[in-house]
Amino acid sequence: MFDFELLKESKKTEARLTKITTSHGSIETPIFMPVGTQATVKAMSSRELKEINSQIILANTYHLYLRPGDELIKKAGGLHDFMSWDLPILTDSGGFQVFSLSDMREIKEEGVYFRSHLDGSKHFISPEKSMQIQKNLGSDIVMAFDECPPYPAEKSYVEKSLNRTLRWAERSKKEMENSEQALFGIIQGGVYPELRKKSVKEMTKLNFPGYSIGGVSVGEPKEEIYKILDYTTPIMPKDKPRYLMGVGTPEDLLEGVYYGIDMFDCVMPTRIARHGQVFTAEGRLTVRNATYAEDFNPLDPDCDCYVCQNYSRAYIRHLIKRNEILGVRLTSYHNLYFMLKFSEKIRKAIKEDSFLDFREEFYQKYKLK
Repeated sequence: MFDFELLKESKKTEARLTKITTSHGSIETPIFMPVGTQATVKAMSSRELKEINSQIILANTYHLYLRPGDELIKKAGGLHDFMSWDLPILTDSGGFQVFSLSDMREIKEEGVYFRSHLDGSKHFISPEKSMQIQKNLGSDIVMAFDECPPYPAEKSYVEKSLNRTLRWAERSKKEMENSEQALFGIIQGGVYPELRKKSVKEMTKLNFPGYSIGGVSVGEPKEEIYKILDYTTPIMPKDKPRYLMGVGTPEDLLEGVYYGIDMFDCVMPTRIARHGQVFTAEGRLTVRNATYAEDFNPLDPDCDCYVCQNYSRAYIRHLIKRNEILGVRLTSYHNLYFMLKFSEKIRKAIKEDSFLDFREEFYQKYKLK
């Protein structure tokens, strides 16, 4: 039910084209995955996600376990039926959300005891429990339960955390025996090269169908993320998908692909959309600002999405300032389209052996925040 093909490698970088096949369809990479935390990509319908060529979406184990409950979703036939989405779904393990609770949780070898951020109720998630939840959700790709250390953190703590993550990965794999879902292992190690290398070495011994790089976007500068990729990705298996968790600005995609990453996800496109900010070919634009009150140009003149073909900055600003739902629906649609179209352009550049030229042209035009 899961297959991976390496289709093409860049001649001068680690960039590559791959194809992942699941029981709900194929995914061409590099790809950005829209995040549907609560079994919905915020402000978007399943039909609209298909319109903008979403190949796969991500859902959140922790949040769906709390509400409406994984057992209810199982009764509905799994996430695909529950949310009317017949293409691939990836679920995270819930580890990042649990560990972000900080003073509301306690880490033990058996798992994590925590209080719900919703009502303070007590809960426990172990590697086995996380896998059981994800089985009920019925996703195509499942993430092993891991511990996500904070930044900054002492090397001794990160190593202890890494060793626990390895033990939990073994338990996750055992729980998923005979499952048709593809289980990915998560590489940890913080900003310490030797720990990242240890994680890759030990995690790949477990022979997962794919591997993700976790423990990034937890407060460290972007330069640190790129350093981690520089010394981690080249030693990861070439014949397995590589997924960078929780990272997904346009520049992050470009640099991640440069270092050999295949899959990305991030809530940022829809999050900034709700604050009236959009991606354009020249950088981010805050359309809610007064300067766009009489600007009748599209959000991005270089974009051919439905929003840019039909609505002006002035109109969208008006909607957002008046708290009209359509305003954030339009900015969300545009931002996700931008990221998916950007992924498509990256794939085309790799195919044509022009990725470095594409990267250079992007930075000449795109103003970084």
